[in-house]
Amino acid sequence: MSKTKKRKIGDMGEELASRFLEKKGYKIIERNYLKKWGEIDIVAKNREGLHFIEVKSLTNPNFRPEDAVRAWKKERMARAIKTYFMDRKIGDSEDFQIDIAAVFLDFERKKARIRLLENVIL
Repeated sequence: MSKTKKRKIGDMGEELASRFLEKKGYKIIERNYLKKWGEIDIVAKNREGLHFIEVKSLTNPNFRPEDAVRAWKKERMARAIKTYFMDRKIGDSEDFQIDIAAVFLDFERKKARIRLLENVIL
């Protein structure tokens, strides 16, 4: 089964975001943690703690990535994070935050720009 154009763009954005985070000192723990009730694109860790990162791959540079994370997505992500803590047996004392990695893709120029919005509140 071939991937849709949207899925290919999303995969490209997640790969670029992972590389970006690694260059900034994050350790990628897991990608595409998927449950029926939600998904976490990237789980990473740095000296501040765990980061649950939603990746938004965009081709319109005027679009705000935080506007692309709708209420239903926030609910699904919150449930996935709770499940992740249970699945991985992570204690309540672990510091974590939720971030959005906005990957702006310019296919004409073959360039990408990444902006990390940190500590987003669901």
